Amino acid sequence: MRYPIAIETGDKRHAYGVVVPDLPGCFSAGDTLEETLTNAREAILLHLEGLLEDQTSLPQPSALATLQRKREFRGWTWAVVDVDLSELGEKATRINISLPQRILRAIDSHARRSGETRSGFLARAAIDAMRGEAGKRSGGRPAK
Repeated sequence: MRYPIAIETGDKRHAYGVVVPDLPGCFSAGDTLEETLTNAREAILLHLEGLLEDQTSLPQPSALATLQRKREFRGWTWAVVDVDLSELGEKATRINISLPQRILRAIDSHARRSGETRSGFLARAAIDAMRGEAGKRSGGRPAK
């Protein structure tokens, strides 16, 4: 997933500040722009991991142009941070699955368009499917 971030420019006395508009309460900082981007990615992963632990839906990233029009971010610098959902949780485990080539091509194409890796897309699709199933079992109420 590719989350837009708003960056408040730092100076010699102040670090760069970052907010992730699609993830309320998710913020970060860094002394250099490079450090800021690295820290923002880590903050997003930690935030998403917390949402998963709370069984809360993962918000889809907004369009960058939509966020840039918001008054509260006027004058901020923007970047997009790639986050691979397969990195969430415990150590990644390699698996071997079999899929028809047609489906694998469709998965890869969709993942590319979404700015995700194949593993990240499959992880997100599985999480979404399991949440939907939990909602059906709870009488149609979304899982918390």
